[in-house]
Amino acid sequence: MSLIIDAHQHVWDLQRAEYAWLGPDAGILNRSIPMGEVLPSFEAAGVTGSVLVQAADNDEDTEYMLEVARRSPQVLGVVGYVPLHQPERAAERLAELQREPLFCGVRNLIHDRSDPHWLLRDDVDATLGLLEDAGVPFDVVGVLPEHLRAVIAISERHPRLRMVLDHLNKPPIGAADSEPWRSLIARAAENPLVFGKVSGLYSAVGDPASWTVDSIRPIFDHAMGVFGPDRLLYGGDWPVSLIAGGYDRVFAGIGELLADLDVGARDSILAGTAADFYSLDLDPLTGPDTAADLQKETP
Repeated sequence: MSLIIDAHQHVWDLQRAEYAWLGPDAGILNRSIPMGEVLPSFEAAGVTGSVLVQAADNDEDTEYMLEVARRSPQVLGVVGYVPLHQPERAAERLAELQREPLFCGVRNLIHDRSDPHWLLRDDVDATLGLLEDAGVPFDVVGVLPEHLRAVIAISERHPRLRMVLDHLNKPPIGAADSEPWRSLIARAAENPLVFGKVSGLYSAVGDPASWTVDSIRPIFDHAMGVFGPDRLLYGGDWPVSLIAGGYDRVFAGIGELLADLDVGARDSILAGTAADFYSLDLDPLTGPDTAADLQKETP
């Protein structure tokens, strides 16, 4: 059975949590969006499982995702929120979340913070140390060169912390010059515990619906060169992908990018790397024998 794991999916309920970034300017995204809405696209694309990723810096969003995950066999994991800037509260919340079988990582919306150096604060650094000691992966949703520089610094301070760069840290799609992103992400990738998520790349395009595979290919090729397939994860970024032509179009674009790779590399990007990075339990999808085989193939 060929697996496809979408390692970056959102759901939200405006009655359950506050999403500060949603409002009239968010257009078609400014509404409650349940799990069931994406399932036809998952079926059409052959997606067998997904990871829900936080969309708000509050506990309510995380609790809602966990509820959705418990009743959705497609959901293999939940990347939730802990307040990185409040180490004592973060420790308490982390202990609570670690009792949840589907909890698999932590994220904060650092790209919405006015301070681009927020990740390097002493209080945040203390909590990152907690994640490192607990073996909990950290999703870094960076958009600035400063965010990549922070990842490089964090790698030195916390060499055992597993990090993944959501959306490859918003590379300059279509720009004549991809520096400093190109050099900085290569430096970040020198740490074998830093991964890259091939997701949401259209967000760096002025009109998200105007992206093309050709405009994204140089970025993907560079990511392949510095990370390799065993440290790249596919993410569909649904429902944000609705503003980029929809899930089907985004998945088809990923398929074109992967078309020239060998089967092993494709399988890593589409499933194996996500299973490895988030330590996902694949038995619900495959049965124990196939799941064990995939884990053996994943470095």
